[in-house]
Amino acid sequence: MRILEHVVTSSEEGSTVGQILKNKMQLARSLVSRLKFSSAILLDGQEVHTDRRTLAGERVTVLLRDEKPVWHGLKAFDGPFGILFEDEDLLAVDKPAPLASIASARQGGDSLEGRVFYHYGEDPCFVYRPVNRLDKGTSGVMLIARNAFCQAALQKKLHTDDFVRTYLAVTEGIPGEKEGMISRPILREAGGVRRTVSELGQPAETFYRVLETGRGRALVFLRLYTGRTHQIRVHLSSLGCPVAGDYMYGEEINELPGRFALHSHTAEFVHPVTGARMKLTAPFPEELKALLG
Repeated sequence: MRILEHVVTSSEEGSTVGQILKNKMQLARSLVSRLKFSSAILLDGQEVHTDRRTLAGERVTVLLRDEKPVWHGLKAFDGPFGILFEDEDLLAVDKPAPLASIASARQGGDSLEGRVFYHYGEDPCFVYRPVNRLDKGTSGVMLIARNAFCQAALQKKLHTDDFVRTYLAVTEGIPGEKEGMISRPILREAGGVRRTVSELGQPAETFYRVLETGRGRALVFLRLYTGRTHQIRVHLSSLGCPVAGDYMYGEEINELPGRFALHSHTAEFVHPVTGARMKLTAPFPEELKALLG
């Protein structure tokens, strides 16, 4: 069980417990709704309703109890993944590729979810809470919250200046401009998982900068400003420079069996519980460097 606390300041006096939870402790509305019915909200150690007015110096406490998993058929897998950071609220990993981020009851097989389940001793109360998700063929930084509060707080910051994610990609072909902002809407194609650039799609923005070139390819730095499915892959393909090995938007290559040359390189954010400024980096894989010669 995780315990979160906040001491009411003089400027906050008169606020309701609910306002403290949402505005000061940054709890999502849906989480507050669940907590109200589980005796998990306390004021100076006593259970209270969220409409209770507070006084300066009073302590608001939230009890985040372990939850039962949604899917009980999860299989544990003893497989490697790099741990970039771990505490009682957050696990940050360097996801290998090819490896699915999420386990599938339909497909079964190895997954990062199954490996994290094994890492935590196959705890029957294990709940998998990814903050960001990576495609099976993408490697690099991925965050997994260890409680509902941490997940909601971090996801709220995604695609803002408070949560900056950068990627590295090797492209087939070299972009005509050394850097720029790709602002092209993305639409899901009918009847499938592919996405395409279309004026009917949702707004999508990706900044890119060419870092180096070799063998007709480019190493490209990218920053996401929106979070559409397959966004980087679709945007680079729209420039005529698909991600190397991308079997959906380009062509598969023998050097990268089962994966493509896209890597989640860094994540910068504020830890939602400790307030520490975090910058996590996953090293660029050697097999991707080798594509440039």
